[in-house]
Amino acid sequence: MDLVIIEAPAKRETLKKYLGSGYDVFATKGHIRDLPQKSFGLDMHNHFEPKYEIMPDKKSLISELKSKASGAEHVLIATDPDREGEAIAWHIANVLSLPENKKCRIQFNEISQKAVQHALTQPREVDKKLVDAQQARRVLDRIVGYKLSPILCKKIKPRLSAGRVQSVALKLVVDREKEIEAFKPEEYWPVTAFLVKNNEIFKSNLEKRKGKKYLPAKEEEAKIVVDAVKDENFIVEKIKRSTTKSHAPAPFTTSTMQQDALNKAGLSVKRTTSAAQQLYEGVDVAGEGKIALITYIRTDSTRVSTDAQNACREFARKLYGDKFVPEKPNIYAKKASAQDAHEAIRPINMNITPEKVKSSLSPDNYKLYKLIYERFLASQMSEAVYSNVTANITAGEYEFKSVGKTMEFAGYTAAYKEFEGDEKQEISRLPALEEKEALRAKEVKAEQKFTKPPARYTEASLVKAMEEKGIGRPATYAATIMVITSREYVVKEGKSLMPTELGRNVTEYLDKFFSSVINVKFTAHMENRLDDIASKDDDWHDVVDSFWTGFSKLLSESDASGFSLKAEPVETDIVCDKCGHKMLLREGRYGKFLGCSNFPACRNIMPYEDEKKVVGKCPDCGGDVVARKSKKGKTFFSCKNYPDCKFMSWYPTTGQRCPECKEPLIIKNKKIVCSSCNYKEA
Repeated sequence: MDLVIIEAPAKRETLKKYLGSGYDVFATKGHIRDLPQKSFGLDMHNHFEPKYEIMPDKKSLISELKSKASGAEHVLIATDPDREGEAIAWHIANVLSLPENKKCRIQFNEISQKAVQHALTQPREVDKKLVDAQQARRVLDRIVGYKLSPILCKKIKPRLSAGRVQSVALKLVVDREKEIEAFKPEEYWPVTAFLVKNNEIFKSNLEKRKGKKYLPAKEEEAKIVVDAVKDENFIVEKIKRSTTKSHAPAPFTTSTMQQDALNKAGLSVKRTTSAAQQLYEGVDVAGEGKIALITYIRTDSTRVSTDAQNACREFARKLYGDKFVPEKPNIYAKKASAQDAHEAIRPINMNITPEKVKSSLSPDNYKLYKLIYERFLASQMSEAVYSNVTANITAGEYEFKSVGKTMEFAGYTAAYKEFEGDEKQEISRLPALEEKEALRAKEVKAEQKFTKPPARYTEASLVKAMEEKGIGRPATYAATIMVITSREYVVKEGKSLMPTELGRNVTEYLDKFFSSVINVKFTAHMENRLDDIASKDDDWHDVVDSFWTGFSKLLSESDASGFSLKAEPVETDIVCDKCGHKMLLREGRYGKFLGCSNFPACRNIMPYEDEKKVVGKCPDCGGDVVARKSKKGKTFFSCKNYPDCKFMSWYPTTGQRCPECKEPLIIKNKKIVCSSCNYKEA
């Protein structure tokens, strides 16, 4: 029997369907080796050589893997088809002591019978260039994280982190907020005439005065225009007719999928990533069992296979007719920065429509599959065609303009409509107008408006900006946003991302001391250098060394500087029970605590209980139970009346006792259970 090794357990059932009884499928659940969790793990005096370790929670799994591999006729490693997957394959091969030239690596872009069976016939060696590119990224990120984060903790606040990409993404959000705060709105008064033709009313907007562009800046100026034209004849001076075509959009990349999912379906980047992973790995479909619905989800390519292209065109032809399918397939140019390693994100089988599987999918999975399906279908359809009419209309010395647009042929929009933003222009039509005819205005009015600042980033627009500026890669967009929000550097207001005071302080400090490396241009340059390792003969050690040479100097300068953004301790009304001085509220490694203001003469410290952290009632004395931190940073729950009451639990308590054994009832995994016996509440 042959052994096929994959990453995600969720793929196992889907793959076994296509592999058959001659194969055993084993899932590693991601990485099995990595840099140490509690130490730096790089030999800085030996070309930054990584000191990889078996991950603590994977030791028993590796024992099982070795046992299965020793009894297998062939070992095939089918980890994900990207750099991360290639690195995992390399670690697996090392752990299993497979020869370097062993053709053990297989990959597929979709989990379908055809793709999997084809992959079995094309085993290759592990691609060391891809491994080195991933290794360089991991080493760079470890250097930045381990060397820069302690400085932020020292100079700003404990428990902070910095990252090569995350800090630049944060800077984008902070800089945008500064633009918004510095923006000074300017007043303007657009004038609109509501004209009548054959009982049909249409709008015409003021464009010029005496042949020059004109937009009233004040109410008085607008009133002059309104008074001057309201009783005038509006003469149609010129009519221009044209036809425009709108080309179908390319199928989704990771970035465009994340943007559309938020804009059109309201799915956050995190929810989109989760749904996409499930659709790729396989979902249970009624009557089919577990099947994968879409191709690989981490890609910057708009390329699709010829088979998929033809299947899509044929499906569109049957659904809409010949006119909706162009004579030649639509092919989309790739961006210069694109790795183009995989196809675009698309459905595996066009016959599995979103409606067919709706009842089998979760709401998020259905929304995302529908978007992916319709976008791909539209990508191989004909252009949409519009008729445009522009009418220049004069009233005395003022010139107005009316624009009409009507759809002549729906084309790809029959399957999919692109997101046009919050201020999209409605498609409208004008009545039949003739040059030199005179029209009357039913009403002319002016409206006060103000120029608007740039919009705050949403998750979708931040992903778009990161992609356009070359920061990060498809696999990192979601993780980057999750980090800056989970670290509370950024908060969400509706869909908008806003920097917190902490996020501003972090950016301010990095701008002051690390602006030459924590910036858009340098980060994009480093991404290109990582790409060069994968595609050229660049040595990863040289790439890391060139970064470290400059970065190490910045670390020394910032650490030696007296500049600090640390918050001053806050005096409280709490009195020290050792010396009688006031206690100060301070921030430590494990959160807030109270320290005596008489330090260092008095070194008394006390825990600080935030009233918001009350999580239940004490089963011993009835007092409030609060969340606290142990010396190692672990959360536990204890009575606020300590030391008089010494109740403590690792789980929140209900304040009640078990009816069977009288021990406290706790809340565990969203259920009320006994802390001692097997009692559970319904």
